[in-house]
Amino acid sequence: MPTMTVPPGGPADDGPASGSRIVVGIDGSEGSRAALVWALGEAARRGVDLVAVSAFPVDFYWSDAYLLDSRRIDAVRDDTEARARAMVDEARRDPRLGDASGSPGLPVRTIVVGGAPAEHLVQAAEDADLLVVGSRGRSGVRSTLLGSVALHCVTHARCPVVVVHAAPTSLAGAGGRVVVGLDDSEPAREALRAAVAEAGRLGAEVEAVVAYHQPDQWSELYTLSAPPSGETHEHALRRGQQIVAEVLAGSPDGSGAEVRVVAVQGPAGQVLARRAAEASLLVVGSRSRSRLAGMVLGSVALDSVVHSAVPVMVVHPPSAHREPAAASATDGG
Repeated sequence: MPTMTVPPGGPADDGPASGSRIVVGIDGSEGSRAALVWALGEAARRGVDLVAVSAFPVDFYWSDAYLLDSRRIDAVRDDTEARARAMVDEARRDPRLGDASGSPGLPVRTIVVGGAPAEHLVQAAEDADLLVVGSRGRSGVRSTLLGSVALHCVTHARCPVVVVHAAPTSLAGAGGRVVVGLDDSEPAREALRAAVAEAGRLGAEVEAVVAYHQPDQWSELYTLSAPPSGETHEHALRRGQQIVAEVLAGSPDGSGAEVRVVAVQGPAGQVLARRAAEASLLVVGSRSRSRLAGMVLGSVALDSVVHSAVPVMVVHPPSAHREPAAASATDGG
């Protein structure tokens, strides 16, 4: 398995990797193990290479004269590399991969970097097909549900990001459901396109969920001066079906795709978490139609990533131009 090491604080690679690939962050935590297994299965289904990025801390080098010895730094780097390689070899044998028969011989490139993992992961995934991370890493606070590395990647990566929680769910076999949150925003439309493509690889059905709330004005006089803020179940369902029809008509992956639209009353984040409880994947757009100007990650996407027990894919619209921000914290992963 090809391996690349990088000096402490250096870039994640000599240059952007070319070709279709999936990038996954690993650090030995249970969350990153689950992410690695999921990424192996996904790369096998897509027929693309997998790049596993592992980071080791460098800040303490400059505060300890003993560790300033380059041989000690090399030893830390080599140990990280050996652990990363062993983790990949172990993940290839995970029974959850099941029928992902391409995973044992799947090309995996391991990159070992020094410094904050979040920044390196975003750089390594600059033009990747997908970035996969665990919900929390080794240094994540136990009481938190989402680590800062996962949050940084979901917020700043240009490609879709899948956050995998350490759950003992089976990844094998075809079928199941891909649940996608739907509204009339461009990020949600892009999420639907991604969900249809992913369902095609999984042999799964797509369930597009429209969350709505009914009009609830205390005074009937309010409706005379302003339009109602909610909608009926029938209206929400028709709106969702119209959006699906428009997206599938203009998408190469949409021909022949079957998408079941459901309308559910309630807050979108809670509705999506419930509908996706036994799904193979939950797909959400980075922002909803009610987004605030300047927001990079909407509350529905954040709520889904934090509270959903299944892997969550966050999709940014192609028009979103974001400058990767430097990671200031290294907990999570």
